[in-house]
Amino acid sequence: MLPVERRKWIKEWIRNQHNMKISELSDRLGVSEMTVHRDIKPLVEEGVVVKTFGGITLVRERMGNETASDECVYCNKKNHETLVFRLILPNDKIESACCGHCGLLRYKQLGDKVIQAVCRDFLRHTTISAAQATFVMDTGLDISCCQPQVLTFEHRTDAEKFVKGFGGAVLSLPEAVEQLDLKMNVRDDARK
Repeated sequence: MLPVERRKWIKEWIRNQHNMKISELSDRLGVSEMTVHRDIKPLVEEGVVVKTFGGITLVRERMGNETASDECVYCNKKNHETLVFRLILPNDKIESACCGHCGLLRYKQLGDKVIQAVCRDFLRHTTISAAQATFVMDTGLDISCCQPQVLTFEHRTDAEKFVKGFGGAVLSLPEAVEQLDLKMNVRDDARK
């Protein structure tokens, strides 16, 4: 089967199922997982799907200025108001991610299209600018969301105190985006 035919099948399946694992696509298509990764790359670039941990997810249609539902724009999990990460885009469009992990991945994906990113302080639950926030990654506290976990803090001193008790690394926005990207690429490489 040609790559264009495989991509056609992947598009059809993902529209029906919304989420699929790379291993499942590999089995269905009868090709290696590496071939699946090559096949989905153009679909990611077109904005049809996003890569998730071990698979792909359909990019949902938006309704008005907010996401189509209370689900994460990146992984489709239910958004938790205490962890939500919002991206403000041109034409007053707003995308919501379930947590800092998905918010940072989508932030990197959208690049210059993001006018502003806002998130919630993990301790105080106040809304803060992601550009001014401090991020904690690799903490021992399990918040039952996406991995690797990313927590956001308004004050660096709060983040540093949190890390003393629960471990992790204290990062700025650019550092957090870079570290998360590295960790996600290492995980993808390990699966190939």
